[in-house]
Amino acid sequence: MSMLRRPLLIILLAIAATAASAAAWADPPRDRGRQSQGRQPERQQDRRPRNEDALSDSVRRIERSTRGQVLSAERMQSDGRDVNRIKVVDDRGRVRVYMDDPQQERRPPPPPTRDDDD
Repeated sequence: MSMLRRPLLIILLAIAATAASAAAWADPPRDRGRQSQGRQPERQQDRRPRNEDALSDSVRRIERSTRGQVLSAERMQSDGRDVNRIKVVDDRGRVRVYMDDPQQERRPPPPPTRDDDD
């Protein structure tokens, strides 16, 4: 019986070695991967704060304009655009949902006028 197990063991070891080498060939080399991929995560990190900034800017803008308490804020797709969905509780206890498009241009408020201009 030992003679039957030995060829089976050799075949199993050969299959395991082949599978391990195939997996090693599938992975990119570590040295080259660090050089080429070193820049890619930076780009992703650059995009991420902008998205988070846009969401936090939307939250601040909605908070100031409604004077309510923000319950939640999330990014979502609407008509192919990224929009921010913000839920706010108003002073009467009602929940309001606001959709804010951070890609939309914001106009600065008009300068204050004086009352005595005639």
